[in-house]
Amino acid sequence: MMKRIKFKSGALLLASSLVLVGCQTTGDTADDAVETSTSGVYEGTGEGRNGNIVTKVTIEDGKIKAIDVVESSETERLAEPVYEQLSEKMIARNSTEVDSVSGSTMTSEGYINSVTNALEENNVELTEASDQSEASDSQTGQLDEEYTYDVVVVGAGGAGFSAAIEAAEQGYSVTIIEKMPVTGGNTLISGGEMNAPGNWVQEKLGIDGDSTDIYYEDTMEGGNNEGNPELVRLMADSALASAEWLKDEVNVEFLDDQLFQFGGHSFQRALIPVGHTGQELIDKMEAKADELGIDIYTETEAQSLLTTGETVSGVVATNHDQEVTFNAEQGVILTTGGFGSNVEMRTEANEEYDDRYGTTNSPGATGDGIIMAQEVGATVDNLEHIQTYPVSNPKTGEISLLADSRFDGATLINQEGERFVEELERRDVISKAIIDQTGGYAYQVWDQTLGEETGTLEAHQRELEQLQEQDLIYVADTLEEGAEYWDIPVEQFMETIEKINAYAESGEDPDFNHRKGLAPIKDAPFYFQKAAPSVHHTMGGLVINEHAEVLNESGEPIKNLYAAGELTGVIQGANRLGGNAITDIITFGRIAGKRIGHH
Repeated sequence: MMKRIKFKSGALLLASSLVLVGCQTTGDTADDAVETSTSGVYEGTGEGRNGNIVTKVTIEDGKIKAIDVVESSETERLAEPVYEQLSEKMIARNSTEVDSVSGSTMTSEGYINSVTNALEENNVELTEASDQSEASDSQTGQLDEEYTYDVVVVGAGGAGFSAAIEAAEQGYSVTIIEKMPVTGGNTLISGGEMNAPGNWVQEKLGIDGDSTDIYYEDTMEGGNNEGNPELVRLMADSALASAEWLKDEVNVEFLDDQLFQFGGHSFQRALIPVGHTGQELIDKMEAKADELGIDIYTETEAQSLLTTGETVSGVVATNHDQEVTFNAEQGVILTTGGFGSNVEMRTEANEEYDDRYGTTNSPGATGDGIIMAQEVGATVDNLEHIQTYPVSNPKTGEISLLADSRFDGATLINQEGERFVEELERRDVISKAIIDQTGGYAYQVWDQTLGEETGTLEAHQRELEQLQEQDLIYVADTLEEGAEYWDIPVEQFMETIEKINAYAESGEDPDFNHRKGLAPIKDAPFYFQKAAPSVHHTMGGLVINEHAEVLNESGEPIKNLYAAGELTGVIQGANRLGGNAITDIITFGRIAGKRIGHH
């Protein structure tokens, strides 16, 4: 029987954790500050990563009986296991004095503070807390000390799932170990778009002339010709097959009437998953892994690679401070992502990218796989090349998917009310241009018609609400109103808008030569979003060959060690074009999974 292993510190299912709780009896309030309460239902608020987290806490005779989330701006798939774990711990200990979930500090603190706020604001007095060590032991699942599989994959993002699925399709026993409490990695929180020249949507939309050769040239040029030509060619030639594999074998659904043209690309060629996020990819790949009987261990952090002689033979990991050995009879595939969330490693590689920059990355992107592989002799390259995403949340560092309207003609304006860069330039070029503007930020401006046509307003309504809470977007009835709100000189701004509308009508952009064509800004309401660059992708990492084998300093493969995804450092060169990450991770993840065991 297929086994699925998910360590989330217990079995409580918070079915109502992300929907409104039904009518409940309201407990005593703090109207009388002298009295304390021991029973009732109380509401509290705490600030998470993306905004407020509102909970309702049920108390019976001074004991926490239930915690329900009634409002949350956190990413649902990432937050749900955090809420589940913390709820179990607080109920078991009858206390809010619990540790944050590793890798989800801001969400954890927001949830804990929400419960604490509910109790403090209503003068709730809890009975004595349970013994914390006893409660902890009772809530934490125990693994065996040792497991043996044919293939051990480290990292449960898009590359990891692709590798695991292909290995399992060969008949191998496969496990994925993931240090975070939930699968997905950066793939989950990305837009999920994937470049594939000659795809079925291009054919449907009548987009002719694209080819693998043009895609190859775009990618090489976009990386300043520093990518490995053989591997870039392999990615370009495999892109369509990788996309079709996702569609036909993994059942990923892509929009059939829209494509993105990211900066640096010659054509609209990026497929868009339904929902406009990477969750569609992760949901479907995890379902496929489930179907194939792939075991997944979450909250299980790889610490080091095991070797037998010069052959990699497994992984030593920890799960809740317990050391666990995973033996790999055919090999280990590293898919742990880059190091965008590791400020120390970033600044060691390139001192420019210090803590002044936020990051769009998952908290788990800390370079673990690169470090572990180096410890067994792997060589690295291009670590100094770090990319920022130009239109990110200035407060949290998160990528803005709402701002994807930029790919269909939305405009970037500076504090002086002027355009300053072509909006479809390479990410590094736009990011540097924004940093050079007053305040180091810009405003992306678009109208209701563009928002509706692109589907971004509907797909990212929650982000819109979050940005409004954070005072990072203003929805104006008139253009003048929007400019005044952000203290942009109205006269200069309106001159710029007049130019934009004229350029949109003529299809020509004499100022910056917009490669796709600007969209008019005419139909109210108007959206003014404040944005700044944030560390997005680390191009450097492990050196691999065409079989996804990790190479040592002599250029020879390290036996039974493979890698795919952002922790590799020879494909994107000095800069990655938008939509190339998904193409990269799926292509080389599949190559690793099919190659393993066939040395």
